[in-house]
Amino acid sequence: MARELPNAQTLEQALLGSLMIYPTVMQECMDMDLQPGEFYLPGHQRLFECMQQIQKSGQRIDLNLVITRLQDKEELDAAGGLDYIIRLADSAVSSANTRHYIESIKNTSQLRQLIFAAERISSESYDLGEDIDTVLDQAEREIMDVTRYRRGTEFESSQSIVNRVMEQLVELRNQKGVTGIRTGYTELDHITNGFQRGDLIILAARPAMGKSALALNFANEVAKLNEGAVAIFSLEMPADSLMKRLLSSESQVPANKLRDGKLTDAEMSRLNFSGSQLGERNIFIDDTSSIKVSQIFSKCRKLKTEYDKLSLVVIDYLQLITGTRSDSRQQEVSDISRNLKILAKELDCPVIALSQLARKVEERNDHEPQLSDLRESGSIEQDADIVMFIYREDYYKKDQEGEQKQDDPSIVDLSLAKHRNGSTGKIKLVFEKNISRFTNFSSQNGDIYEN
Repeated sequence: MARELPNAQTLEQALLGSLMIYPTVMQECMDMDLQPGEFYLPGHQRLFECMQQIQKSGQRIDLNLVITRLQDKEELDAAGGLDYIIRLADSAVSSANTRHYIESIKNTSQLRQLIFAAERISSESYDLGEDIDTVLDQAEREIMDVTRYRRGTEFESSQSIVNRVMEQLVELRNQKGVTGIRTGYTELDHITNGFQRGDLIILAARPAMGKSALALNFANEVAKLNEGAVAIFSLEMPADSLMKRLLSSESQVPANKLRDGKLTDAEMSRLNFSGSQLGERNIFIDDTSSIKVSQIFSKCRKLKTEYDKLSLVVIDYLQLITGTRSDSRQQEVSDISRNLKILAKELDCPVIALSQLARKVEERNDHEPQLSDLRESGSIEQDADIVMFIYREDYYKKDQEGEQKQDDPSIVDLSLAKHRNGSTGKIKLVFEKNISRFTNFSSQNGDIYEN
């Protein structure tokens, strides 16, 4: 036997009756954004819609006007009939419980929407012709649409916002050090105050500049210095190769020795110690080569559920993510970058997405990256809260001065070309390529040059 859907018919009747007697009730309905479709009975939906139209026309809602309007539109019977509407008005006692009535009507409406979404998910799951990723993505979207409506916000008064902001400022004033996600890089934390939750951070460079190594360094430092899990999505490099880089950076054992196995006892001891430390950090690597944004969403949600919070998500790299549109690659990349920003906001954590730069960088004399060099989509710049470029001057000088030794450190410029909530500038870091490690740069002349 079919079960009746959740509803609040009695409260719907009480509210509709009050609307025809007490003028202030419709304002309460408008304030709480009550819609005709949230009523359970079709007749109640028509009746409330009629009252909304009367309100919009500037007239006062009353019993006679409602009946006349329904008769003119030949909807009187569909709304329950003359006798039913009169009984509704006669039963109205007070407007004191209006807010409770509206909340109950909206709550039961949302429960019905959740049931309908579950039924659609069930039906789509039986369709064997659908790709599993498409089904899972649609299922998550169905549920998210219901919950997103639930979490919708209304206007806030300036007074309540000021009070909240002032409380935050007092807390920040009393808090020492970085307030965001600490990166371990002193001057970067100084400019950004740490990576902020909800930010999309683009880290871009030409090949061989060390962007993957820097992203791994960020992940390792964030996991070391902050609570929560760190997720790394490597679309180009296997998980084992990433871990070898992390081990090399942490132990300072050259990466080539991890490849050929020519290790001394002291180096093996350092690797064992570093491996133990890395194993204790909440770093999780996914090396699916053709992952979709929907899969990234799903895996990050599960990780956040298990570890309560995410402190960082790293994606290497943006252009390798499989999109859902085929009309143009530029539009596809635009959709991907927009969804990554949504991911950062929904999961309340910073998301670092690595990006390629166009070849035109190589054609300029100075070779320093610019925002216009971001490959395939200007929307990457638009969606990002921070855009950082890596530039190694020694890389371009080696053609003139000969090959640089593999174990020679490089001075690298990390340029903040865009910073939505702060200043831009250049930070100098030291890159030890043989161990895939970036470290802070110290100089008597200072290591930051603000724009």
